[in-house]
Amino acid sequence: MKWWPFAPDREAPDEDVEQLRVQAERARTLVEESRELLVVLDDDNRVIAASRRAREGLDGVAEGRPLPNELLTGGGGEEPLHVAYEVDGRAESLLYLSAPGELAAYEELRAGFTAAVSHELRTPLARLLALLETAVLPGEDSIALVEQARAEVDVIRELIDDVLFLSELETGRAVVALGATRALPVVDEVLAGLRDRADRAAVELRAEGDPDAELPLRPRMLRVVVDNLAQNAIRYAGAGAVFTISVGPGELKGSDDGAGVSDEDLPRLFERFFRADRVRGSRGTGLGLAVVKHIAAAAGGTVDAAGAPGHGLTITCRFPPA
Repeated sequence: MKWWPFAPDREAPDEDVEQLRVQAERARTLVEESRELLVVLDDDNRVIAASRRAREGLDGVAEGRPLPNELLTGGGGEEPLHVAYEVDGRAESLLYLSAPGELAAYEELRAGFTAAVSHELRTPLARLLALLETAVLPGEDSIALVEQARAEVDVIRELIDDVLFLSELETGRAVVALGATRALPVVDEVLAGLRDRADRAAVELRAEGDPDAELPLRPRMLRVVVDNLAQNAIRYAGAGAVFTISVGPGELKGSDDGAGVSDEDLPRLFERFFRADRVRGSRGTGLGLAVVKHIAAAAGGTVDAAGAPGHGLTITCRFPPA
C-alpha cells in the first residue's frame, strides 16, 4: 500500500525527504496495524487506506474503491465516527467503525480490569507491609517474617507477570500458534517441575495419552497452558486429589478428582480474578484459567469446564488440526 499523508517538496534536501518518508511509513503502520475498524477516505469517499481488521472484517473495503454507503451511514450495524482533515489542500477523513455498544463495552471492561488489578495488588502489599513492620519489633522472629514477606513478593510478581502476559496475548505480541508441538513430552517436563509443590499440597500429578499427538501451539505456550492447569489443581483440588493431564489428537484435558466447584461458579472459572468463595483466601492470582482460555482462543481452539462439588474439575482444551 502506497500512502503518503504528506506531499514532499521536490526541492527539499535529502534528509527532509527521508524524514517525510519515515513519517509516511509510520502513519501507514498506524493505520495498517490499528485494532480499530479504521478506513481513510478521500473527498469522494473512496478508500485511500484501511486497517487490516477493516479489510478482513468488512465487505466492500478495498483501496481505490468507493466505500459502501451502508458503512458510511451505519446501515450495516456499525457505528461510524468521521474525523475530517485536510492534507496539502485535499479533503480527507478518518472513518472509525465499531459494532453498536462496542466502545462502551470496552471502556467498561477496561475500567473493571484496572480496578480488579488494583484490588488484587492491594491485598499482598498490605500483608507485605504488615510483615515488614512486625519484623523490626523487639523479640520477633525476623528471619521467619522476612521469609513470609518474600512469599508475598512472589505473589505480587506472579500477578504482574500474568497481567503482562494477558496484555501480550490481547495485543498480538505473543505468537501462540506457530507450527505444531508434540504435547506429551512437554506435559511430562512441566509436571516434573511441579512435583515438589504438588507433594507439599498432597496432590498427585499424572500424565497420559498419545506420545505422538501434536497440538497447534508453540512449546512455550503449551507449557503455560499445562502449568496453569496443574497449578490450579495444586491450589484448589485439595489434599489427596489426583490431577491428570491427558493428551489426544487436537485435545488437551486436565482433570482432578478433588473438591470440585459449584454449578454457579462453573461458568465463571475463566473470568479474570475469579475465585470461588471457598478459595478466596488462597495465594493464586485468579488469572491462570483466563490465560488458558486466551491461549486456546488465539490458536483457534475452545475451552470448557465440567465438574461438581466433591466430584472434581475437568478443563478440556480443543484445537483445530495441527
